[in-house]
Amino acid sequence: MLVFIVILPNKIIKVNTNKKRVIVGLSGGVDSSVAAHLLQEQGYEVIGLFMKNWHDDSVTISNECPWLEDSNDAMLVAEKLGIPFQVVDLSEQYKERIVDYMFREYEIGRTPNPDVLCNREIKFDVFMKIALKLGADYVATGHYCRKGTIEVDGIKTYQLLAGKDTNKDQSYFLCQLSQQQLAKSLFPIGELTKPEVRKIATSLELITADKKDSQGLCFIGKVRLPEFLQQKLQPKEGKIITIDANSPIYNQTVPHFKSKEDELTFLAKKYQYTKDDGQMVGTHQGAHYFTKGQRKGLAVGGTKEPLFVIETDVKENIIYTGEGKKHPGLYRKCLFISNDELHFVRPDLALKEGESLQVKVRIRYRQPLENATLFKMKNGMYLLFKNPQSAITEGQFAVWYLDEELVGSGVIA
Repeated sequence: MLVFIVILPNKIIKVNTNKKRVIVGLSGGVDSSVAAHLLQEQGYEVIGLFMKNWHDDSVTISNECPWLEDSNDAMLVAEKLGIPFQVVDLSEQYKERIVDYMFREYEIGRTPNPDVLCNREIKFDVFMKIALKLGADYVATGHYCRKGTIEVDGIKTYQLLAGKDTNKDQSYFLCQLSQQQLAKSLFPIGELTKPEVRKIATSLELITADKKDSQGLCFIGKVRLPEFLQQKLQPKEGKIITIDANSPIYNQTVPHFKSKEDELTFLAKKYQYTKDDGQMVGTHQGAHYFTKGQRKGLAVGGTKEPLFVIETDVKENIIYTGEGKKHPGLYRKCLFISNDELHFVRPDLALKEGESLQVKVRIRYRQPLENATLFKMKNGMYLLFKNPQSAITEGQFAVWYLDEELVGSGVIA
């Protein structure tokens, strides 16, 4: 029997390598803590690893999930469960793959989703490779989602399914995973609700049982976004322009379309504004600090209804706003995803050129699923919604489902 020794504070643990080995990404939260326990109950050999992804505490909001406190909580959970524990420093890879990506996206006027990228690039790539080198059979996380296994044309195929707790379903954040990544992944709490998870943690007397859910960037915590972006994107004063809801811009004549693709291209096209289309109502310190649908941070008063960002122009450094959440500038029925940013979790369900498919779609986390139709064209995929959608935002991920299964995703162009 092969045995290796791992030293934890105050104890030595013998690890039996005859069992299937799972390395859990212990985040210092209740979800990953309970995930580790459930895997123990299922007979796996469990090892906990904490990912340190960030060194700069100057832009994090203290008491909102500082990494040092989280790593200590993760260590205490590992000690309580009697499993080996280690901290791995992935800050260099995180900066290259996530932080630099965020800066590039904001600089060109897009709004990135670092949590989706963190899962694809860090947890289920860099971290997974480390785990496999340590002899792991699987990597597990505390995500509220499930993994299914079916056979397609004689090939074992993995499904990414929504979590049973509809209030906490996190399948959206895993929308870029591949079949190879899913093959090595486990999601132990996917069948549970959050209250059930907390109840288990309480019964085990885990320090994380009543810990508040973390917010903000993946394994970093809540970040002051302006200060974070100002590390590379310098403040620059610009104009805030408000566009009237009755502007002629919103009364475009719908042309006769020669093809379905022409129609979809027309519907997916953004409204184009100039500073002469509206009225200046204030100033800002950088268009790249704002995103579509944003209401807070404009610091403009005197309007009957709150102002919402309907468009940003980073080249001219102008923010365009509209009054009220029903302003027509917020709404579109169609979006486009280019081929190079299109991903199918289920490659066997990928559409061929000219094919279409009715699906359920969300364009941001926690958004209720919306009815839509996918149309695959030569250059990419169009998503045509049954109802107009508010604040379709470039750089965010659109994901689509068939029943409970997340089958594909892509970056909104």
